[in-house]
Amino acid sequence: MKCIVQKYGGSSVADIDKIKLIAKKIAAAREEGYGIAIVVSAIGKTTNQLIDMAKSISDNPAKREIDMLLSTGERTTMALLCIALNELGIEAVSLTGSQAGIVTNDVHNDAKVIEVRPFRVQDEMEKGKVVVVGGFQGVSYRRDITTLGRGGSDTTAVALAAALNAERCEIYSDVPGVFSADPSLVAKAEHLPEISYQQMQEMSLAGAKVMNAAAVQFAKEANIAIYARSTFEPGKETIIRRLSPGTPKGVKAVVSESEIARVRITCNNIKSIFDNILSFFGKNQISLKELNYFSGQNNNQNVSFIVSLSNIYSWERIKAQLLTDYSNVIEFEENLSALSLIGEGLTTDVDILQETLLNLETGGINVFGITTTSFRISLLIERVKIKEAVLLCHKKWLE
Repeated sequence: MKCIVQKYGGSSVADIDKIKLIAKKIAAAREEGYGIAIVVSAIGKTTNQLIDMAKSISDNPAKREIDMLLSTGERTTMALLCIALNELGIEAVSLTGSQAGIVTNDVHNDAKVIEVRPFRVQDEMEKGKVVVVGGFQGVSYRRDITTLGRGGSDTTAVALAAALNAERCEIYSDVPGVFSADPSLVAKAEHLPEISYQQMQEMSLAGAKVMNAAAVQFAKEANIAIYARSTFEPGKETIIRRLSPGTPKGVKAVVSESEIARVRITCNNIKSIFDNILSFFGKNQISLKELNYFSGQNNNQNVSFIVSLSNIYSWERIKAQLLTDYSNVIEFEENLSALSLIGEGLTTDVDILQETLLNLETGGINVFGITTTSFRISLLIERVKIKEAVLLCHKKWLE
């Protein structure tokens, strides 16, 4: 059965009237002869409200219970959407992530999808029903409810599209696709009609909220095109797919991430201490990135890495514990943000980095760290100047 998967984000299902409008859009797509699976996020700001409720009770809520709590947001949306579809005479059935066969590892708050068993989804679609799946959630191999981290509904949609061998995956939000910068920060941000999987992944990892990096990885592995569109303003879209060789090199987007912390460890015998700290972060299910190691004279050794704070609900407790156990060797820098240039061949053209550094220096903005990949140059900037830095870099390379 040919099918498509559509995902609707929180702003698209922000109230009952919008849910009714989406039901009509789904009805129109169904008339084209497709089997349809829908993935939904929680209504509006529900997830943030649930987190605030938990924090009003505890500064350190158990991660398992946070997942159980947050998963209720998507369940509300999927049930309401099915009720709206049934009112239009369209048979629909709602399924939780676990009922839809979204199997994850045993990590809470930021689980990874390890397998999708879409048998129930396929059975219901064969009966002619629209299947509405709660995004952002799955079930671990231990049968615990898990959530997939910020933007996890994207991952649900693309992973499900891959498992169903869908013709395409459509991601609907309040913006018509991907821009060269966050339009709320940069008024002159340009709409990107298409972008490669690799560039989109780098944008997501660098802080862009328009698409989840794990979702793009699923799409890349299954070679499924993602169509990022606006729910209520049709016309423009961004297609995320494998681009043909010969894609123009240079900066394509400027992305920033404010909620980060850089952690530094400095001592003479770093291995055992660093092993213990890695184990501590692993136990607390916190991912590290931009890891750097340096060994200088007199056996002085230094390790630094970046932690993204957006998915960590008890950072102050974690930091306090590390300062208690390793006060003489560890320090935290939380006055920094990351600015990233995204594009093809950035590291093969040294002029891009040199001109960017000169541009920021001329603007009175200091750089406290540099990391590069094949598709990204990331710079650590003083947090209070991150918006200014984004505007300068966008003007330099994209206007």
